[in-house]
Amino acid sequence: MTVVNETSRRRAGILLPVFSLPGSRGIGTLGAAARQFIDLLADHDQQIWQILPLCPPGYGGSPYSSYSTHAGNTLFIDLDQLLKAGWLTPEELESLDWGADPRKVDYAALEASSQAALRKAFARCPNFQTDPDYLSFAKRSFWLEDYAMFRAIKQSQGGKSWIDWPEPLRNRNPEALHQIGNELAAEIAFYRFGQWIFDRQWDDLHAYAQKRGVKILGDIPIYVSLDSVDTWVNPALFQLGKDKRPLFIAGVPPDGFSAAGQVWGNPLYNWPKHRDTSFEWWTRRVEVQLKRVDMLRIDHFRGLESYFAIPSEADSAAEGHWEQGPGIEFFRVLSERLGGLPFVLEDLGYLTDEVRRLREDTGLPGLQLIQFAFDSREPANYWPFEMPRNSVVYTGTHDNDTLRGWFASLSEKDQELARTYTASQSVPEADLPEVFVTLALTSVADTCIIPMADYLGLDSSGRINTPAKADGNWSWRMTAADLTAAPWEAIGELTRISGRGAVTP
Repeated sequence: MTVVNETSRRRAGILLPVFSLPGSRGIGTLGAAARQFIDLLADHDQQIWQILPLCPPGYGGSPYSSYSTHAGNTLFIDLDQLLKAGWLTPEELESLDWGADPRKVDYAALEASSQAALRKAFARCPNFQTDPDYLSFAKRSFWLEDYAMFRAIKQSQGGKSWIDWPEPLRNRNPEALHQIGNELAAEIAFYRFGQWIFDRQWDDLHAYAQKRGVKILGDIPIYVSLDSVDTWVNPALFQLGKDKRPLFIAGVPPDGFSAAGQVWGNPLYNWPKHRDTSFEWWTRRVEVQLKRVDMLRIDHFRGLESYFAIPSEADSAAEGHWEQGPGIEFFRVLSERLGGLPFVLEDLGYLTDEVRRLREDTGLPGLQLIQFAFDSREPANYWPFEMPRNSVVYTGTHDNDTLRGWFASLSEKDQELARTYTASQSVPEADLPEVFVTLALTSVADTCIIPMADYLGLDSSGRINTPAKADGNWSWRMTAADLTAAPWEAIGELTRISGRGAVTP
């Protein structure tokens, strides 16, 4: 099996979702602020920018519950570039509601305004489908037609899930699809247009990052949403009944952080069918993402060894059970077909010897969390002195609280343990993030990635996601002042003296 170990030397990076970038129109975009962030990373020895999935978000703005594994999030489109192209006017953009709080994404306002702006631009480009650049994009995007049709039909059906569409459309009857394709031709073209613009802008931004020596670490959610083009087009690849509804759904059992466990609701894979097709769907999925980013974080890696199956009619996760996943065969086939796996494995959560063995067999780096080392609710071993070199260390991930929020939530006993270990008994609580950031950067782990909110020393207001919480996630943003006021010189110096810079002492 071929492994492309992108974390085999000491390096540092920063975790910051695209939506968290500053900007004047409700959400971070692929525009000037993104390039400014890349410049700051490059100028201060940060060699990795970790983002979250780039796919269109589902309920509550979650990028882990998307309408498509392949499509791009058009909310990230930089409208200033469309303004310069003459496809929008300043007055049109100023008349739209982008939300009142510059530190929070208001998805309700944003969705409406972004769609309105993009539709105006689309109306001014009636011949875009003859553009050579679009034709090239469409030719290499095998998923585009299914996605555009799915979104157009969903729009015409009042936003209903595809399993509630009329039977001929739900079951993809060819005659019904041909007819609806003609009826919704303009709407289908609109969704093609949005994906083309996203692709152009993302490719330009990615090329800029590569030029500056910054690698993009992307993210591939292990599961897909039930209400997605993926399940609509490929129902046989999922554990669905004759009515196309899930037989079992994904989640995790009760643990120290959630007494009831978590019910995610995603349909589970029909792994025997994936094996029969030599993991073709997965191979194409990973291939698409590796054309967009340099490395991929594989979400919920332990689900590839064994996964938690909850009956779809169950009242809680406690009624679930474990089933065997595809294991090392999955990685071997992907390696043979793609020629190398630049993966980082998100191996957090309930770990067994079998999960650890699978990670070791892949030769790929797993994750280490500073927060978990001092949290008695986490049973696994995350002591910094026992971290393997072939790993990626974080203070916390996007699913964790910020360092300040986390420390405040600890028991007195755990707080005392953390302070004793780091000799920080006299350090004010507001200054503790620097202590734990230093501990991560100076660890033996080859790669260290710090969430931007921890460099900013934010409390829980800077948290990105709280698992099992239905709303209020995926919305934290920096302001332009935050971006420039971050301790960049200190970040660069600490990166270099910990042996992670381009030039080390």
